[in-house]
Formats: sequence, structure tokens, C-alpha cells
Amino acid sequence: MATVTPPAAGAGVPEGERGATRIADRVVAKIAARAAREALRTASPDGRTDAHATVTVARREVRPPFGEARLRVAVELVYPGPLGTHCGLVRRRVTEKVRALAGMTVAEVAVQVERLNGPPAGDRGRERVR
Repeated sequence: MATVTPPAAGAGVPEGERGATRIADRVVAKIAARAAREALRTASPDGRTDAHATVTVARREVRPPFGEARLRVAVELVYPGPLGTHCGLVRRRVTEKVRALAGMTVAEVAVQVERLNGPPAGDRGRERVR
């Protein structure tokens, strides 16, 4: 009985015709939203877990393998608090995660503060001065 050996992967097929992997925009958006929520949770001094983030993706198909992304991340932040610091954390975490998990270059992460929430109910000990 003769043994049949399968051809090596890509053998005889020109490089441009082998196929390609494309990461869908909604997948990139989910990765970025989760990364933004993680950044906000770790930055929260009281460990609040209700962080919210919405992401919009604009993409250009260029090299490296999976293209370049420009992301707009809308977040809700607790006020008063270090808004600039939190936005910077979101920007860094989103860039790192999208590069690592989707293999994309991140050209821009625009963080938009969509809403400012007050402190949790237990932190409202002081009355407002009028």
C-alpha cells in the first residue's frame, strides 16, 4: 500500500494567492472596549466595576499584517478625579491590547469623556456650600 504525503503548506501557490486573515472591526472594537474598562477599573481608587466604554474603529489596510487602526473611545469617568490621568491610562491600555491581540498598528486613540459621574453614595458626606 502506498502512503500519500500531503504537500507542504503553501507549496506551489504564489504568495499573493494563499489567502489572508482579516480581523473584523467589531472584534477590534470589543478588544479596545474591554481594555478601556480594565484601565478604568484599575485606576478607580474604590475598585468600582461599573466602568463604561464605547469604541468606534477606522481602519487602513496597510502593513504590518493586519493594518492600522484609529480608535475613538468614549468613556464615563468619576468626578472629581484625575481626568487626564485616566484618559492617558485608557489610551495606553487600548494601544497595548489592540497591538498584542489583533496584531494591528494603532495610529491614534482619541478618548472622549462622554459623561462625568459623581462619587458613590457613601462618599457624599460633605454638603455643598452655597
